[in-house]
Amino acid sequence: MTSLITTDLPDLTLISKGKVRDIYATSSPDHLLFVATDRISAYDVILRNGIPDKGKLLTQLSLFWFSKLAHIIPNHLVTANIDEMPEEVRKYKSQLEGRTMLVKKAKVVPLEAIVRGYMSGSAWSEYKKTGTVHGIPLPSGLVESEKLPKPLFTPSTKAEQGQHDENISPEKAASLIGQALYDKVSQAALKLYTEAAEHALTKGVILADTKFEFGLIKSPTSGEEELILVDEVLTPDSSRYWPLKGYEAGKSQQSFDKQYVRDWLVSEGFRKGLESGKEGEESQGWTIDQSVVEGTRRKYQEAVDLLTK
Repeated sequence: MTSLITTDLPDLTLISKGKVRDIYATSSPDHLLFVATDRISAYDVILRNGIPDKGKLLTQLSLFWFSKLAHIIPNHLVTANIDEMPEEVRKYKSQLEGRTMLVKKAKVVPLEAIVRGYMSGSAWSEYKKTGTVHGIPLPSGLVESEKLPKPLFTPSTKAEQGQHDENISPEKAASLIGQALYDKVSQAALKLYTEAAEHALTKGVILADTKFEFGLIKSPTSGEEELILVDEVLTPDSSRYWPLKGYEAGKSQQSFDKQYVRDWLVSEGFRKGLESGKEGEESQGWTIDQSVVEGTRRKYQEAVDLLTK
C-alpha cells in the first residue's frame, strides 16, 4: 500500500500545509477544503514516510464524532461527499475520496483545548516534579495513568509549523483570548470529552486525553460570533486512547494512538533538535521502519473499528 504524503491539486489554491492536513481555498468564499494526508508527526516533527490510508481513517473517525457530538456544539463540517463539493474539487475525486471535508471558514481560536481524564504524557511529567498539571495543584500520591478526580481542561499555545506547543495555565489562556471566550471554550471542551469518554468506555476503550480546536463564525441569525468545533476531532492523532482490557494504574499503557511511534523514536535515540537522526539536521524529519508503519496502521484501524461499530 502507498501513502499520500503530498496532495497534487494544481487547479486549487493551497492555503496551508499542516502536520497532516492540507487546506485549500474553494470557489465558495465561505468554505475551505480540508484534506487529510497520510503524513504522521510525533513531538511536533513530521516524519518522512506516512501511514497508508491514515488520512481516510482520521476522516472516518472525525465524521463519526462530529455527528455524535453535534448536540453539544456546532461544528465546521459542511459535507464529506465529494459529489456535493464545488466543481473544481470534484475533478480530483480519485485522489480525495474518503479523506476530504468541505468546511465552514472560521476564525480559529489560538489555543489547543486539551482535556485530560487520566495522568499521562506531559501532565505526568509535570506532576512528578511539582504536583501540578498546567500549574493546577492536584492531590498528592497520584500515579502514572491514574484516573483524575475529575477531567481537567489544560490549554496550550497553538504553535506555528515547526515549533512546539507550550503548556500554559488556565489564567494565562484566559488572558490571551479573554475570559468570556475562555469560559465558553473550556466548558464546551469538558462536555465533549465527558460524553466521548463515556461512549468509548462502552466500546472497551479509555479516552485518556484529547485535544480540541475551536473557531468563531458569524451566526446567520444574530450576526454575532458563534463558537464552533473545527479541525479534526477525537482521532488517534489528537487523542490518547487505551484498551480498557489490561488497564492498570501505576504504569504506562498500551495505546491506539501515536505513542507507538513515539516509543520507537525514543528507542532509536530521538531528541528534539536532532529531528533527522542521531547525527541530526534540525526539522528534516525521521524515516520510520516499515514494521512501525504497519503496526501504527493496525493501531489506528483498531481504534476506528472499536469506536464506530
